[in-house]
Amino acid sequence: MRVTHLSTYHLFGGAAVAANRLHQALLKAGQFGGSVESTLLVGTSNRQEKHRPAPGVMYLANNFLAEQTAFGRFVAERLYFLPYERDHSVRFQFSPAAFGATLDFHQAIQQADIVHLHWINFGFLSLDGLRALIDLGKPIVWTLHDQWAFTGGCHYSRGCDHYLTHCRQCPYLKKPGEHDLSYKIFEKKNAAFADANIHFTPPSRWLSDEGIRSKLLRSFPFTIIPYAIDQEIFQPIDRSVANARIEIPDTDIPRLLFGSANVTDSRKGFRYFAEALTLLHQQQPDLELEVLIFGKGRSYLFNELPFTVRHLGILTTEDAIVAAYNAADAMVVPSLEDNLPNTVIEALSCGTPVVGFRTGGIPEMIDHQQNGYLADVGSAQQLADGMAFVLTHQHPEMLRQAARQSAELRFSEDVVARQHIELYSQLMSE
Repeated sequence: MRVTHLSTYHLFGGAAVAANRLHQALLKAGQFGGSVESTLLVGTSNRQEKHRPAPGVMYLANNFLAEQTAFGRFVAERLYFLPYERDHSVRFQFSPAAFGATLDFHQAIQQADIVHLHWINFGFLSLDGLRALIDLGKPIVWTLHDQWAFTGGCHYSRGCDHYLTHCRQCPYLKKPGEHDLSYKIFEKKNAAFADANIHFTPPSRWLSDEGIRSKLLRSFPFTIIPYAIDQEIFQPIDRSVANARIEIPDTDIPRLLFGSANVTDSRKGFRYFAEALTLLHQQQPDLELEVLIFGKGRSYLFNELPFTVRHLGILTTEDAIVAAYNAADAMVVPSLEDNLPNTVIEALSCGTPVVGFRTGGIPEMIDHQQNGYLADVGSAQQLADGMAFVLTHQHPEMLRQAARQSAELRFSEDVVARQHIELYSQLMSE
């Protein structure tokens, strides 16, 4: 049984990381008698990652000319949306899927028994290209990494529920209307999905419920399968070793960790984290604390925080990422909208409790006051309470053990690979 995964990027972005981790888990399952041959077909390399040769990974843009062509599709996609966008803040949060590569005759697609879609935007796959894959008649599995598949173009709806009936009056657009761009894309998706053999595998119950409620996907089958992670890499390590790896002082001062690909992304909730830290300092003025932050960010964002801040920058190696989690007493994830954040999976696997908002798939990962703390969305005070809960816990080792155990039960490679193999087998038998 040969499965080809499609992902715009290899390792750039949370969805790409999740797709690659599933691919790796399936390769390992195959080594131990599994029935799946896995191939990951990547659209292009992001300029930050370059090509990284890996077993079973193929790059569609595999030479200079192909790379330039892929970049051209990306630019064309963004230029297409430019006249419609409300402002530059939404530029990469809405994908019209007007441009994409022709994949239906690609070797990796032709040889596949099952085509597994992941995040396919930014010029990798257009809606016409998606329809061409559907017309091949092969079973398609689609892991939803956000809401894009069932909206008129946005990746997260930000409270808009028009996708339940028909997208229109889109808040991302400069001139929202009854027959705006979101309406037209919604219509095109409706046509592209007609009679399609697609099985959706959202990693969280939240995203599954949203998809099932949506007008576009409510007639399709859904199976919730979480993301996988290599827990021999992401595991607890000695705190002193962790501190040394990321070159920070080896002290007993409690530390909180915040991380995001882009700290300034409003959806990731840094402003609530900052407000919660201020409240924590006001309410517990004797508390000594350091804040660790990784990801792209501006130093001025951190200057007003009431505690010492160590900005670790963009962490490019798994060793450094694992060290950051292990150097912290808790990970704080104040996302306003999120699916099944890799940061939570990684933190729990490293035995680091997580404090986060009760939104999206996060409540499915955090067991309140067992392996972390759940706060109501937008409540900086409850977020501060959660930080205090972890930092002042009488038995912090119990929290860390619970975090690791919950990750082993839900996100281990063996557990997640087995669920996918069972689904693939079911689809093949049908």
